[in-house]
Amino acid sequence: MAQASWPSPGHNARAVTDVEYERMAARFSDNGVYGTPADAAVVSPGVGLNVTIRANVYGSVRGHGWTSGADGDTLPIDPNSSGQTRIDRIVLRLTRADWTVRAVVKPGTPGAGVPSLSQSTGDTGTYEIPLAEARLLNGATSVTVTRKELYVGSRSRPCTSSTRNPVPMVSEINYETDTKRAMLWTGTSWEAIFEDSGVVNINNPNSAWSIETDSVLEKRNGSVHVRLGSFKRTAGSLSASSESRLPVLIPSDYRHPTRDQYALAYCTGVEVARIIIYSAASDQPGQVVLANHPTIATGEFVLPASGLSWVV
Repeated sequence: MAQASWPSPGHNARAVTDVEYERMAARFSDNGVYGTPADAAVVSPGVGLNVTIRANVYGSVRGHGWTSGADGDTLPIDPNSSGQTRIDRIVLRLTRADWTVRAVVKPGTPGAGVPSLSQSTGDTGTYEIPLAEARLLNGATSVTVTRKELYVGSRSRPCTSSTRNPVPMVSEINYETDTKRAMLWTGTSWEAIFEDSGVVNINNPNSAWSIETDSVLEKRNGSVHVRLGSFKRTAGSLSASSESRLPVLIPSDYRHPTRDQYALAYCTGVEVARIIIYSAASDQPGQVVLANHPTIATGEFVLPASGLSWVV
């Protein structure tokens, strides 16, 4: 079969069949209704054995638009006298026999759980997405509805850290080309769902200590992971009653906003000390301080434990 594309003058005089339209439009939009779970339910219990479809709902199934209309709709639920509980699905169904999309009830089998969705992608058959589940006890005169709406998602867009969408939709993802971060809009704030700082050197020399091994950190997806280096005392002897700032500084973007962090270290003579990494809210933000230590003479070493991490 020769290649073809549509719509085009050379293909069926620019006429597009329903099958061709679906194949072209199925990825124009995600399958689902428009909105978020914060909206009112699309399906709710009606009077007696009925469910109601909320008015003015819009959606898309395989590129075919749908609306519930200005008045919504009411769908009847078949009675259940089987002796067992039955669960029906309320689905949004594309029927290729007439290429319509409608909200319909898909009856379940008593005692067998929720009926499966039909999602044929061929030229015939049906394609269904969930809206709700209707639970019907034996002999019941009303139904219990559980929300199961599938919502159309928001697409990912490239941007920079200063040009994110100013009016984002819930679940929208922006990928920042300058920071290499993927940011998701929660409805109230942008949160990083992927970021990788690479290895960041956090040495900050001071005359009291020499740096024997570099201190480094990496930030991955909102978590900072630190490996403190090793240090040799180069100034005079440090008494056990004095604290001393080590030659490390956590950059502002990687500090915990409110909580100081603590690490253990070994000192020459196999003695233990405590290290404090101060938070952004402290009066020594980002500083790394040796505390609770033995007397450390000139030329002796401090060897911090590794594997320290926190969220930012």
